[in-house]
Amino acid sequence: MTARKPSRKKPAPVETEVVPAPQPVTTGTADVPEPAASAATATVTTTAPAPADAPPEKRPKAKRKTGVPPHPRRGGTDVREGVRPAPALHDADRGRLLAGEHHAPHDLLGAHPHDGGVLVRVLRPYARAVTVLAEALRAELLDEGDGFFSGVLPLGAVPEYRLLVAYADDEIEIEDPYRFLPAIGELDLHLIGEGRHEELWTALGSRVMEHQGVAGTRFTVWAPNARGVRIAGDFTYWDSTALPMRSLGSTGVWELFLPGVGEGALYKFDICRPDGSHTLRADPMARAAEVPPATASVVTASHYAWQDGDWMERRGDRPVHEAPFSVYEVHLPSWRPRLTYRQLAEQLPAYVKDLGFTHVELMPVSEHPFGGSWGYQVTGFYAPTSRMGTPDDFRHLVDSLHRAGIGVIMDWVPAHFPRDAWALAEFDGRPLYEHSDPNRAAHPDWGTLEFDFGRKEVRNFLVSNATYWCEEFHIDGLRVDAVASMLYLDYSREEGQWSPNEHGGRENLDAVAFLQEMNATVYRRNPGVVTIAEESTAWNGVTRATHHIGPDGFGGLGFGLKWNMGWMHDSLTYMAKEPVHRKYHHNEMTFSMVYAYSENYVLPISHDEVVHGKQALVSKMPGDWWQQRANHRAYLGFMWAHPGKQLLFMGQEFAQGAEWSEGHGPDWWLLDPAYEASGDHRGVRDLVGDLNAVYGAVPALWQRDTDPGGFSWVDGGAAEDNVLAFLRYDADGSPLLAVSHFSPVVRHDYRLGVPESAEGWVEVLNTDAARYGGSDVRNEEPLKSEEVPAHGRGASITVTLPPLATVWFRPA
Repeated sequence: MTARKPSRKKPAPVETEVVPAPQPVTTGTADVPEPAASAATATVTTTAPAPADAPPEKRPKAKRKTGVPPHPRRGGTDVREGVRPAPALHDADRGRLLAGEHHAPHDLLGAHPHDGGVLVRVLRPYARAVTVLAEALRAELLDEGDGFFSGVLPLGAVPEYRLLVAYADDEIEIEDPYRFLPAIGELDLHLIGEGRHEELWTALGSRVMEHQGVAGTRFTVWAPNARGVRIAGDFTYWDSTALPMRSLGSTGVWELFLPGVGEGALYKFDICRPDGSHTLRADPMARAAEVPPATASVVTASHYAWQDGDWMERRGDRPVHEAPFSVYEVHLPSWRPRLTYRQLAEQLPAYVKDLGFTHVELMPVSEHPFGGSWGYQVTGFYAPTSRMGTPDDFRHLVDSLHRAGIGVIMDWVPAHFPRDAWALAEFDGRPLYEHSDPNRAAHPDWGTLEFDFGRKEVRNFLVSNATYWCEEFHIDGLRVDAVASMLYLDYSREEGQWSPNEHGGRENLDAVAFLQEMNATVYRRNPGVVTIAEESTAWNGVTRATHHIGPDGFGGLGFGLKWNMGWMHDSLTYMAKEPVHRKYHHNEMTFSMVYAYSENYVLPISHDEVVHGKQALVSKMPGDWWQQRANHRAYLGFMWAHPGKQLLFMGQEFAQGAEWSEGHGPDWWLLDPAYEASGDHRGVRDLVGDLNAVYGAVPALWQRDTDPGGFSWVDGGAAEDNVLAFLRYDADGSPLLAVSHFSPVVRHDYRLGVPESAEGWVEVLNTDAARYGGSDVRNEEPLKSEEVPAHGRGASITVTLPPLATVWFRPA
């Protein structure tokens, strides 16, 4: 195996001549013509890049990849005369090796004791001669045709040896990949077979290592239906003929250790399907990939030195549902377009810290084909997208956020995958990662394929993937996309398009078991990590522990938090109404408290709400520009005070009026002081910073988010006034009074019942303040509590309510 890197210079076309027929494969093709299984030759016109074993005149000069100097030339005695012909390969074995269909190439290739000597057989297409080099030995093998070279050497035992491969005017000295034992252990294979390998990324895929004292890369892939698997890469000029992999027992795992191949090498697996056809596939376990639209996998190894020890040590000190948790959702490629991970690390942490958010939610992280998307059609589940840098560059971004005191959540998509012919779909010629039932496999909404959650190896692939991001990249949370589509067999399907489960129900029991296993594994292995479900139905027990059985007979799914899609939909419906009509929709703002404690909720104003004609948040609001901004500010104040955690998509923090665009991201120019209306947008951004500052400093706003005792209505029925008033309490009973007024008028002397324990109240936040762009109607002086009953309480205060504003009060 050569460790040489091809020249980038395109050689001139080569004159026509007769050579063994090569396989025309490239990184961009999924299907590969079946190679000839005979000794036939073909007349071809070749252009570079040619296979590595092509004659030197066909190959651009190349340098070694690894930087390791060549081994000193071994061999003293030339024993060519003592080399006996090896027994001929059976036609069937020869044909299967050439066709890439052999499950045990190591049985035929490499060195083996034979009849008082050592039989060495090598498959090196396009070579002129192959010589074995060992201690005090130099033996040229005999040409068997079709690229095979063999001979029986006069040795008593198999030595350590290398190969000298000669071409027309060049020769290279290499290790023989077929002299090595398997580089994966029996325990790994056992756990893979059981579907219980929690660190699957350490066993499958490509891994740079030293094996039997030789540096190289181990390649392993799960392809149980394949007739054979070979490796193609830039180190062979994408010809896979010489590199068949071996099958390891009944696990469906194929393995080959390639000496001299190191970091940065590009590769794919050439898979022979059950019908004998070939398909060229990216590695499902690849930890790095080419920048799209290129699709090859990349050999990689991490050299990153983490500096977030303090963060990792204390992130699990407090349960997330009892901690401040406000999230800034970021589409990484468009937040600041064309920035790399390392450049983002210089800007994003400071911006988020200045706004006071506790976490960021990053999307898209996993590799995906279309850069203008949210990244929900994943082709590289173990590879951070290479559009912005290397995996270590992404580690640096996470590390920088941690050192700024900011947690990192990533969008994770285990529900489905795209049909790209070079990725997971029918990976080894049959349904493998997808369900074998076409009705179960096809996702009706997105044209994708759903994972077969009932298959243990597939479930292992996904569970391990969840832990991989938390352990290898120090991710603090996984926001799991499209959970509802996983839970229901009839999701977006008509009658006759789905079959009930074994109990006659519509629940996908396999998906339930997978989600429970994933959550249990992530929480057991990674204290302080939170999983968050984007689940849009009333499924019972999304955030209930997996071992707690609910009234429906199911254990909880085990998530830490759940997006409150109902609150988002209802509250935005209310806010879109003209104030004069809001009294007829008052229940849209109060209904969420009926079920607020049924799960541990996040209140999301996410990416889904600001695209595809839905408008940006401020543009959903009625009225003129002043009223739109006032509504926007009042709504954020209501959101931050409502039980539950908060999530806000980028651009909404400064009231961007336009929908998100993948091309230019947020409209940062709105904050430019040279823009005459920049103060309007800076005011909203200042409000978000103050909301987060007060929120973090007042435990009543987060400490009892999941405890009904932490909330009490003051007046939830003031529909005529468009007023909502409620109290939040911390663990010690200290209250915060939140009043939202969604009418464009000032209300003076508005009486509100308050706890008798407080003698007076002061304003701590007012979304109508002048610095936020409001009319500055304030309650300047402390408000004295009076012994006047109101709203079922023995004491009350009278306040001035600003127009279209939310005001927070605390005891003086």
